[in-house]
Formats: sequence, structure tokens, C-alpha cells
Amino acid sequence: MKTPTIFGFLCALCGLASSFAQETPKPAPTKLPESLIASLEAHPDLTYASYGERELKLDLFRPKERGEPLPAIVCIHGGGWFQGDRSSMTNLAQALAARGFVAVTISYRLSGEAKFPAAIQDCKAAVRWLRANAADYGIDPAHIAVTGLSAGGHLAALLATSGGVSKLEGEGGNADLSSAVQACVAMGAQSDLETERIRTLSAAPNNPHYRPFLGGPLDEIPETYALASPRHHLDKSDPPLVFMAGELDDPSTHADETRADLEKLGIETGFVAIPQAPHAFLGRQASFDICLDYCATFFAKHLKPIK
Repeated sequence: MKTPTIFGFLCALCGLASSFAQETPKPAPTKLPESLIASLEAHPDLTYASYGERELKLDLFRPKERGEPLPAIVCIHGGGWFQGDRSSMTNLAQALAARGFVAVTISYRLSGEAKFPAAIQDCKAAVRWLRANAADYGIDPAHIAVTGLSAGGHLAALLATSGGVSKLEGEGGNADLSSAVQACVAMGAQSDLETERIRTLSAAPNNPHYRPFLGGPLDEIPETYALASPRHHLDKSDPPLVFMAGELDDPSTHADETRADLEKLGIETGFVAIPQAPHAFLGRQASFDICLDYCATFFAKHLKPIK
């Protein structure tokens, strides 16, 4: 066996760093026209759920001079469930609001604060809050959708497929209202947490995602991974659910098996590939524009805005 040289070690290390950089690029900020931002009402830092002294906030955007109730879209940020914040979804939420929706970006408890199912319980609490406060913010409570990127994409898909699953509802308030959504675009999402790929990733002691989020490896807590897996919950009551991912992202984000199951159930689904885009594609202007156009059209179709 050859003894590795320091040069060889450094080359390998650089290669690893390069690979990681390609997987998690730093997105450049997407610039929205000032006129678009000026056309919106902004309601920042609204508390949608409280756990003792811990408050969870959302930012709400709505087109000005639109008095009628509008469909709402919940935008969920990514970050591997352990980092990130709702500001990374502000541009998409504002752009969707300018297309005739009420759009909100939400914070949720990250895995360093509270393990699963805390994050999905927060997402469900946000949907219920929108219904509870529909009259105050001009929301059509019968038509609420969700989207998200990466970890946010997973949570969006889980929110769409787990309507009525009591273990995931939580105690975030407004328990008398439904957390079901009527459409979903899950971006860069893991939709099946019971695969061999996830088994391998979760077995790695230093993996920052699955163990901290779910509390252990798949082999030790399979029931938790099943509960967290959107595919596990599929049934005929699920809303239209489309997956979107950068062309350069991992093929697991294509959700091939999940989409096949949805098709068997007669639920509208599909996959949208963003050309030459990485995992974090929302920071690239061309990719952002493709995403926005698709989402706005898809949600308008399924949310049936009130005239």
C-alpha cells in the first residue's frame, strides 16, 4: 500500500470541498423590481404559534387594493432542518403575492431546538393560523397551498400528504381548524425517507441532517422515519403535488416512486427540472423566473382564485 503524501491528501481534501460546494452553493440574491415590492402590503413578524415563551413568526405579503379574499401560499425555507431562516423565501413570497396571492414565509423550530415532529407541527400550525385569521388578512380559507425548497420542500410535501395525521398536528393553536392544503410544489425535496439511500446517510454518525432531525438512524427508529416520510402517507385525499428540482441536483429529488404512487391514486403530479441548476436554484435569476412562472400558473389552476 502506498503511503499518501501531504500533497495527495490536500488534493483529496480540495476535491471534497469542491464537491460539497457544488451540492450546497451560496445563492446570489434575486433582485425584484422596486415597483413590485411597492405594490404589496407587508405584515412582518406576525406570531402564528406560541410554546410557552417561545413565539414563532411569519411574514405576510398581499397585493394592495385587492379587497376580495385571495388564496394563500405558505413558503417554507430550507437548510437541512438545522439551519436557515424564513428570509430566504421572501423574494418568492413577494413575487407570488404580486401574482394575486397572499403569500407567507414562516419560521419553524430547527432540529437543534426540537426534533421531529416539531417542524411539521409548526407548518401545520401556520396553515391553521391562516384560516383562523383569514378575515383580518383577506385570505380565502378554503384555498391554501404550500411550497418550499430542500428541507422546506420535504416539509411542504409532508404537509400536503399528512392531512388528518394526529401525531403531526401538534399544539400550535387553532386546533379546531384544518391544516390540510389544496396544492403543493415541493422543490429539491426528499419525499421518501425509507429508502436504502436514506438508510446509508442516516447511519453516518457525522451526518448533520437525518440524525439530528429525526433522533437517530433509520435502522433504530424506522417508525419515526415512516412518520416523517411523505410517501408513507399517500392516499386519495391528497392534493395535487408536483416536484421541482435543479437539473444538477441529486436524482432522489425527482421523486420517481412517489410520483408513480400518486399517479396510481389518480392525483395530479409531475416533475419540473430547472435547466442547468443546482440544488439551491432560487438564487439564480433565470431559475427563479422559471420557478415563479410555473408556481403561479399551477397554484392559480388549483386554488381557483375568487373573482
